[in-house]
Amino acid sequence: MTDITLDAIKAAQQQIAGQIIHTPMLELRQPGLEELLPKGSRAMMKLELFQKAGSFKARGNLLSVQALTPDQRAAGVTAASGGNHALALAWAAQTAGTSAKIAIPKTADPIRIDGCRALGAELVLCDDIHEVFAVMEEIAESEGRTVIHPFEGYNMSLGSATCGAEMCADAANLDVVILPVGGGGLISGMSKALKLLNPDIEIYGVEPFGADSMFRSFRAGRPERLEKVDTIADSLGSPTALPYSYGLTRENATDIVRVHDDDLRATMRLMNSALKLMVEPACAASLTGALGPLKEHCEGKNIGLLACGANISRDRFMKLVG
Repeated sequence: MTDITLDAIKAAQQQIAGQIIHTPMLELRQPGLEELLPKGSRAMMKLELFQKAGSFKARGNLLSVQALTPDQRAAGVTAASGGNHALALAWAAQTAGTSAKIAIPKTADPIRIDGCRALGAELVLCDDIHEVFAVMEEIAESEGRTVIHPFEGYNMSLGSATCGAEMCADAANLDVVILPVGGGGLISGMSKALKLLNPDIEIYGVEPFGADSMFRSFRAGRPERLEKVDTIADSLGSPTALPYSYGLTRENATDIVRVHDDDLRATMRLMNSALKLMVEPACAASLTGALGPLKEHCEGKNIGLLACGANISRDRFMKLVG
């Protein structure tokens, strides 16, 4: 396993500087929200939803595309995604001067489909997630395009590590950081950076009960695969943990906790009313963890949270929150 070092993180930050946004940290002291936080705590939220292409995934995708050889750039890239990875790869490909052909479910939020096309990506609309991956493999084989995985691999985790380094720089003396977990591309890199910069910090991941592959992997001591995914948080809906991202996460994260979809809905409403943000379910996971399963543990502590993305249409948001 290629390890991530502080030197590598600093080099990556320099490499993507000027193309990636150093997103701000917001202290959560808003009426209607502050009184719900763990007693005596101070919570800071990194607003990565304001990142290029609308999520943290822009970081790892840009590093991945920049690492391509000239021949690979000429052939272009491909991926299977229903959301933020597709948008981030479309943006990264456009930024780096290559092409992207992405397999995406017909059921994906229209704002994501339209966003990918606006960024110049060619889309192949598929009936379901199984067909999406089959089509991606077919594109890679027939057109010689490089597959960019949505979360597994060095550059994806390194991109997330730059986000962790920013959090440490902007919010000193954090005791606990709570992060959303899908496949593990975010928490693997962020936890590595956070531990390198603050060895005493605690890092917790949050997964929906209906998509808890990393939670189960932690208990099993190896990457686990789910037979079924059932959650409103489609961006956290990976059916499997994979060796590289699981290994980094297991090495650096304290534990993984789970939350119910109804709690994600409640936090989406709260972030909308208190912070004036319209977020997707995955973006609410970090705060949901702090208000729910980790609330007692976080009392009296400095807490770092992450708003990971907001690629959701108004219609879908209203349907989810009621």
